[in-house]
Amino acid sequence: MTFIHALILGIVQGLTEFIPVSSTAHLFVIGHYLGLPADDRTFAFNVIVQMGTVAALLVFFWRDYWQIVIAFLRGIRTRKPFDDFHSRLGWLVIVATIPAGIVGLVLNRFVRNMSGDPLLWAGIRLLFTALLLAAVEYFDKKSRTLESATSLDALVVGLFQALAIFPGASRSGSTMAGAMFRGFDRPSAARFAFLVSAPILLAAGLYETVQAILLPNTTEFLPVLMVGFISSGIVGWLAIRWLLGYLRQHSLYIFSGYCLIAGIVVFILR
Repeated sequence: MTFIHALILGIVQGLTEFIPVSSTAHLFVIGHYLGLPADDRTFAFNVIVQMGTVAALLVFFWRDYWQIVIAFLRGIRTRKPFDDFHSRLGWLVIVATIPAGIVGLVLNRFVRNMSGDPLLWAGIRLLFTALLLAAVEYFDKKSRTLESATSLDALVVGLFQALAIFPGASRSGSTMAGAMFRGFDRPSAARFAFLVSAPILLAAGLYETVQAILLPNTTEFLPVLMVGFISSGIVGWLAIRWLLGYLRQHSLYIFSGYCLIAGIVVFILR
């Protein structure tokens, strides 16, 4: 993997991590046509480069996270953990994180083996994402706001987020679909999806960072990784800003259509 490869993949990761079109599927496809092998090093890069988008997420929503942490700790100290909205939101993020965490731990090796045929799983997950986004957009009322979220909502969103453990699935798309399935409007669904995705992305990125350090020739690999990290972070921040504004006035059908077309193209070209 060269610096140019890392730059391209970083830009792709930043664009597609938060826009619901499956960043993993795009990394699979672009990596394949760049001639990168589907080995442990490429898998590690694909996960670690998410740390750049995690950084973008934390920077963009730093006020939200700060309020959540302060309110969460205050709620524990005063023994009133659910009185404040941000304290409740902190607990909901924890509830939503549990399903994906369990699935990730249990199926980690299985998921790695699935990455051996990247185009197949990219195509499958792109088509699945297209169907999922179209379904929730068509059937749900989408009128609730984040302030009305309950533990059941968080559990459902967490179960949908667990779908993103599998190669090619869109984390933002799956998580947003789970929130919209529970009746949240698009901006609230996107905001909830972004807030609950940070713990899993951070945990996965830290784990893969350790694995990357243990790989041979790590000193040669880490500078390349930094290029992907920085480019994905910058582009990711811009993608979050654009998407939140876009969803105030527009539906998810355009992303569903894109995933449908992209999935068909991937199957044709593979």
